[in-house]
Amino acid sequence: MRPIIFTLQKLVFFWRQIKTPVLTLFTLTLMAANANAQNIRVTGRVVTDAGQPLVNATVLVSGSSSGVTTDTSGMYSISAPGNGSLVFSSIGFASQTVAINNRTTIDITLINTAQQLEQVVVVGYGTQRRRDVTGAVASIAGVELAKQPVQTPTQAIQGRVAGVQVISSGEPNSLPAVRIRGTGSTIAGVNPLYVVDGVLTDDIRNINNSDITSMEILKDASATAIYGMRAANGVVLITTKKGRPGKTSVTYDGMVGVREATDLVDMAGENQYAGYLNEASIYYGSGSPLVPSTALTGANTDWYDEILRTGFTQNHNVGLSGGNDKFTYYLSTGYLSDEGILEGNDYNRFTVRSNNDFTISKVFKLTTSASFAKGNANGANFNAFSNAYRAAPIVPAKENGKYGNTSAVGNVANPLVDIEKNYNQTLDDRIQGNFGLDIKPIAGLTLRSAMGIDLSYVKTTAYGYYYDGSIFLTPGGNQISVNQTLSLTKNDANRWIWDNTATYTKTIDKHNFTILGGVTAEEYKFNSIVGTANQVPGNKDQWFLNAGASGTQTVVNTGDKYARNSYLGRVNYSYNNRYLLTATIRADGTSRFSSDNRWGYFPSVALGWNMVDENFMSKQNLFSVLKLRGSWGQVGNDNIASSLYYSIARQNVPYFFDNTLFLGIQFPNINDKDLKWEITDEFNFGVDFTMLDKRLSGTIDYYDKKTDNALIYINLPAILGDADNKYLTNATTITNKGFELGLTWTDKIGKDWTYSINGNVAHNKNRIENLNGGQPLIGDLVGNYPVTKTDNGQPIASYFVLDNVGIFQSESEIAASAQKGARLGDLIYRDVSGPDGKPDGVINDLDRIYAGSYQPKVTYGINGTVGYRDFDLSINTYGLAGSKIYNGKKAARGTIQQTDNIEADVARHRWTPNNPNTDVPRATLGALPASTYFVESGDFFRINNLTVGYTFPSGKLEKARISSLRVYLTAQNLLTITPYTGFTPEMRAADDPAKPGAAVLNQGVDINTYPTTRTFAFGVNLGF
Repeated sequence: MRPIIFTLQKLVFFWRQIKTPVLTLFTLTLMAANANAQNIRVTGRVVTDAGQPLVNATVLVSGSSSGVTTDTSGMYSISAPGNGSLVFSSIGFASQTVAINNRTTIDITLINTAQQLEQVVVVGYGTQRRRDVTGAVASIAGVELAKQPVQTPTQAIQGRVAGVQVISSGEPNSLPAVRIRGTGSTIAGVNPLYVVDGVLTDDIRNINNSDITSMEILKDASATAIYGMRAANGVVLITTKKGRPGKTSVTYDGMVGVREATDLVDMAGENQYAGYLNEASIYYGSGSPLVPSTALTGANTDWYDEILRTGFTQNHNVGLSGGNDKFTYYLSTGYLSDEGILEGNDYNRFTVRSNNDFTISKVFKLTTSASFAKGNANGANFNAFSNAYRAAPIVPAKENGKYGNTSAVGNVANPLVDIEKNYNQTLDDRIQGNFGLDIKPIAGLTLRSAMGIDLSYVKTTAYGYYYDGSIFLTPGGNQISVNQTLSLTKNDANRWIWDNTATYTKTIDKHNFTILGGVTAEEYKFNSIVGTANQVPGNKDQWFLNAGASGTQTVVNTGDKYARNSYLGRVNYSYNNRYLLTATIRADGTSRFSSDNRWGYFPSVALGWNMVDENFMSKQNLFSVLKLRGSWGQVGNDNIASSLYYSIARQNVPYFFDNTLFLGIQFPNINDKDLKWEITDEFNFGVDFTMLDKRLSGTIDYYDKKTDNALIYINLPAILGDADNKYLTNATTITNKGFELGLTWTDKIGKDWTYSINGNVAHNKNRIENLNGGQPLIGDLVGNYPVTKTDNGQPIASYFVLDNVGIFQSESEIAASAQKGARLGDLIYRDVSGPDGKPDGVINDLDRIYAGSYQPKVTYGINGTVGYRDFDLSINTYGLAGSKIYNGKKAARGTIQQTDNIEADVARHRWTPNNPNTDVPRATLGALPASTYFVESGDFFRINNLTVGYTFPSGKLEKARISSLRVYLTAQNLLTITPYTGFTPEMRAADDPAKPGAAVLNQGVDINTYPTTRTFAFGVNLGF
């Protein structure tokens, strides 16, 4: 009523001031007030012609600017005159105008006019109709991402996009590894570029899934070339929600659930353990039992039960949006809490986001997007995983407040002590934003200047509490901690990116042009301070470095800084919406290379043909969309340390000459001053189609991607004085070739049933083509043996091990073999080669073979939705084939202690004279050589998500002034089918800044892998 009161006040004021009759105006005002009083509340649901909820559809009061948008369930609520009309519209659907006729409930079905190819998708520095896209671009709606109880949006796309492999972990706040069309580098990073509302970043754990409108994945070089040097591994574009004109809408999305480990390794119990070790010791060792009968006290400890738990998880998000024709806003806040399944491991995150658009005039528009995330993580103690696998079951975990002394029986540290006597907390604050000004001086021309920032402040506190032998049930052993070490780490990073672009759009008859030109600048700074001290008191209020013993303090301060500068241009042209051309050029300069190699130039070109619009296709009724695409492009990669192209001298190094001491200069590491860009060159050919009355749609792509000048190490003569006798240079070529297929079938049965089925499959072949004098890259040791080797003609990080071909069953087999000292029950290794290239009767490193790699040959996903009236059901599955895993934890058993536990299956099925028909070797105390015995299939099929929901009819919610209400039950990682015997077939190797490329070179090696978790949750989607 405020507008009416204000109008009446104005009338009184003017009456008193000018004393002029205004009866006519007064009458008109009363009429308007009366019309307003006759407004009614109209609610309803907007769905597609396939029966699916239509999200973000616009509902306007005809003849006014008053409007709202539909929520995630397609629901809306609007105030409108009872004798008025509503206009329903959405991109890609035919608009409808419907008379209200005093109805309070109006449900609408919008007809899809041109299926997927009319939708607008986000591309680099702009948008395009999908029918005009010439590159390989996949789109996922934000509502699909928010359905799953996961922290990051990339976890929710598993199995949804052909050619995209997502490797996740059950650890809270872990960043999934994403591989788009294979692995294209070994040293210079393999992760994609993330662009969030124009802000370039490599970490999206701060993003609230409920804030996302859409995610686009740019897969081929033509689509990614506009991002140049950052795009060699693909680009993931994330667009967050914005407000729309209309009344304020309020949404609440909440979920609570529990997590548990999906698959645990069954370890030997007390009797199995003693029987296995004693058999190995008596028959193949010292001849004496290793575990005396007196040690069997009935503890029978399952160490995984002791350190794992059922975790509680919850996620709550509130959003407000609305605005008018001058100003729109979206404001949200969220809280995420995730208890890890490992005791003491959890993560909490609070987020706030504000997105605003200010239309200053027809010429000027200001846009702002800002977010803040605050995280608190109690880190996982991975030593506990390793020790739980090896710990003896004959020792109790904890009794009456005291711990079992595993180290006293020659075994590993007690895993519970690892967890409870160590503290590790990380606090992080993240500020991200993009602030832009759009200027439209003439028709068709848009000038945009935008500043993006990404600020990160991380503080980690680690402390080892004091304890001695008194905390254990029995004395002895070596598990003590007396140093009371405090470690404080403070990492501050800030990045700013300034984009200035001009976009001109023009249509001349049947010719459509969009021309983009721009310049970008970027700077990144990083500062790290690590301080340690010993003998710091255990009271948290006294955790300061100066509180430690004098002289024990250490401080290390490091940092990084680099800058980038780029010029970009792109032309999009179409003739008669039929023939398409996209041409892009980007010039990138980076401070990470010397001045001679600082600039790189990355072009691309793509062609498209909408065949269905041709005259010769006019009489066919099979295809409604048929488009051919072809593209070629180049992108770069400068993702290396900033100091690799110059050598740093160490001064005042003492040396003797002619019996005299001198001080000189030494270069401990020789670096290649001519380091240059890794350049990825890619061809892509694709077909997009929709057919069978728009029920079946699909995409087929073939790609050939080659990375030239890839970084690799080569050997140096020892006389040069380099510390490791090798240096990094551009000396290899890596290829990834494959195809992708995605199909979607959408239909309905009668008026109540709707369904949709989506499937995708991708094949990729990864290969090192040419080392050009570079040396093969060897992965880390496992059980004192190297496992992976990256070499010519093989996939990256291939397993290079002995070939196990059976088990010795007789002395005659041993006598005829190359293993003369073997025992019955030992593994047989194939004699492959010797110094002259032929079998030589000796088993050594020359007999190693390549035995596959973790990189899958095939990835696939099958997804579906079913709707019946107000009920909905969705299923998301994911799988891969052709992947291998090296069971490193099994291989490392016995490396340090002979008393390590063994897996129950090994103890149960081991070779004995009475059990010769097995593939498990005899009982052993030490570690076995690296061989194919430890290489297992990494294939799996998983039901990623199963959700059942119910949307309450809008008519039942009117009295409570609720516009929409949906409740649902969901299960994440419900079932995994795999032959792999470990925790999980997903091996996410963590990046180590101190060892560039380590995560790539050791991928697939299972050492301390966090188990995959299964989640059961209940959720609510509520709108007002």
